[in-house]
Amino acid sequence: MGPTGTSRRQRVPREVRKAQMLDVAEQVFAERGFAAASMDDIAERVGLSKPMLYEYFGSKEGLLVGCINRARTELRQVTEHAVAEADGAEDALRRAVRAFFDYIEHRRVSWCMLRHESAVTVPWAVDEIEGIRRQQTELFAMLTAGYLPGAGPMDLEAAAEVVVGACERVALWAERRGDVSAATATEYVMRFVWSGLVSVAAR
Repeated sequence: MGPTGTSRRQRVPREVRKAQMLDVAEQVFAERGFAAASMDDIAERVGLSKPMLYEYFGSKEGLLVGCINRARTELRQVTEHAVAEADGAEDALRRAVRAFFDYIEHRRVSWCMLRHESAVTVPWAVDEIEGIRRQQTELFAMLTAGYLPGAGPMDLEAAAEVVVGACERVALWAERRGDVSAATATEYVMRFVWSGLVSVAAR
């Protein structure tokens, strides 16, 4: 006999449920830091049992890795999408840098979690976050190489490291000021990086 007076609770697809868990976990990690965050609190906010969290992620550490990996995937996707129709090297770099600032502006919780890496006491988590930097460095070097064949591999690698480091520091500076838009942050990075990259490629 079917239920009367109430509707049967719909089963939430696994990927949707997983995304909900990651959303809440990001918020808690950003608010409290990894060490102080509790699986009980995360489970309560999601509206699930703690065993369900463990079923999906295995541990609090696994949940943090899930958050970091999602941020890495999203950042790569938005960067690749941004440069897909670039018109030349300068435009490609500007689009990639702007994608980073747009991402952290719209995913403020993710950015807050990642920038608090110093509060993460487990070395492998720091390594996971460093993996995001390496991913972005490789992307910047690859897209620039396609437009500036005159630059050597080491030059492109070094330039990409400079761009990634500059983006992080400018993002922190913009956050402290509170009045710097993604567009303005992008122009500052381009102003101080692009001319140097072009001079290297022209040697």
